Amino acid sequence: MTTTLRPAEPLQRNADGTRSRRYQVCVNSRPVGSIHLGTSPFFGDSVARIEDLRIDEPDRRRGRGTVAALAAEEVARGWGCRRIETTVPADAGEALRLFEALGYVRRNRGMQKRLGDTPPELPAGSVGRPMDEAEFTRWLAYEAEHYARVWVEWGVPEDEALARSRQDHERLLPRGRDTENMLFSVVEHEGTVVGTLWLALQGDEAYVYDVEADAAHRGRGHGRTLMLLAEAQAIAAGRRVLRLNVFAGNTPAERLYESLGYETVRHTLFKQLL
Repeated sequence: MTTTLRPAEPLQRNADGTRSRRYQVCVNSRPVGSIHLGTSPFFGDSVARIEDLRIDEPDRRRGRGTVAALAAEEVARGWGCRRIETTVPADAGEALRLFEALGYVRRNRGMQKRLGDTPPELPAGSVGRPMDEAEFTRWLAYEAEHYARVWVEWGVPEDEALARSRQDHERLLPRGRDTENMLFSVVEHEGTVVGTLWLALQGDEAYVYDVEADAAHRGRGHGRTLMLLAEAQAIAAGRRVLRLNVFAGNTPAERLYESLGYETVRHTLFKQLL
């Protein structure tokens, strides 16, 4: 039996500059599922994304999904993509195993925590306060460079990573420190600044864009204090779900979030296309 992809629509050119196309997954011309392939809104046409892959129940566990994913990689190569990625729900173990068997690597995971009604207290000697303008200027320069460097470490060409960092910060912070629903804070411990926090209020949720204890003060529990501050700010703003992203291999952060009760809701995986 031969598994192939059959276009289900013309190639789509989207308003954000990406392109995409839906396909039927067929076995000897018989439809057995579907796949949606696109390019990344973050990195453009050099990065493909498998947005959705579904195999009908009677045809599962027969290798149809594996062949469909490999065929999608060939389409992506034809589009000129150098990398392909996908996002899998944390409870979709079968899909996660499929992509890892094909050589996809876990890059980051989305986590979240449902919050109560009472803001947590910070440890004795620690207080949070808003960044002043000078602190924000220094923090933004560092954060933008650090953000780009992380992507370079995950195989993104340096020029693309720097451009992505610049574009993302311009999009997210059009008014800098005064951008609506963005909170920029520092934590002081006994009068010394020990870390920074960037929290966004998004709809009925909150999102931690950046949290970092200063290098000279790490290993002393200040990362936990910063996350407690994030939870307190979210609750004070009426949000009861706090979300964040953590890159694979950042073991101290992963352990911290897990110890605070954050649960993984999705994994993002990628593969270089040779």
